[in-house]
Amino acid sequence: MPRASRALGSKTRGKVSAVALVVLALVALCAYGLDQFSKFLVVSNLTEGEVVPVLGNVLQLQFVRNPGAAFSLASGQTWIFTIIASAVIVFIVWFARRIRSISWAIVFGLLLGGVLGNLTDRYLRAPGFPEGHVIDFIYTPWMLPAIYNVADIAIVTSMGLFMILTLRGINLDGSRTVSEKKQKPADDATATRGPDEATAA
Repeated sequence: MPRASRALGSKTRGKVSAVALVVLALVALCAYGLDQFSKFLVVSNLTEGEVVPVLGNVLQLQFVRNPGAAFSLASGQTWIFTIIASAVIVFIVWFARRIRSISWAIVFGLLLGGVLGNLTDRYLRAPGFPEGHVIDFIYTPWMLPAIYNVADIAIVTSMGLFMILTLRGINLDGSRTVSEKKQKPADDATATRGPDEATAA
């Protein structure tokens, strides 16, 4: 590859990487800010255990303090999830420099914002570090029997997008992985045409 082309490619990758990092940071900040602001409103305006119907049985607000994982799972193991969440944040920060795809930046931004949101509760809320209880308040009995929060939604959404991007073969740099089924017909067509015809085409 000519030196000028390599330099241009390196400059383009660097630019895209910087944009992806900015997108990741903004998405994480929005998810984290919305989570913490919604929890502030709940703690300030609702009594623990109080149920406020919003859309009948479709959507309710119910203020609870969750000592377990997302969706009130594994209560009583708070310190374990604090360690795991802290490790996830360290991994995302370390791994972020490899991301050059806007789509993947959104995935990791949502994950980072969601994990930070719940981890802040574990660090700062009663009964104290590292076993603080997470504020949950969203209850949708028709869909989930658990009570959750905005951070949980961000985490689950990131997992869903992760699966979609993986199934579509979209790599961290934004390129697509060509499946063997699609690659084989192209190789067969080239072989059938012969090297001279392929070169002429």
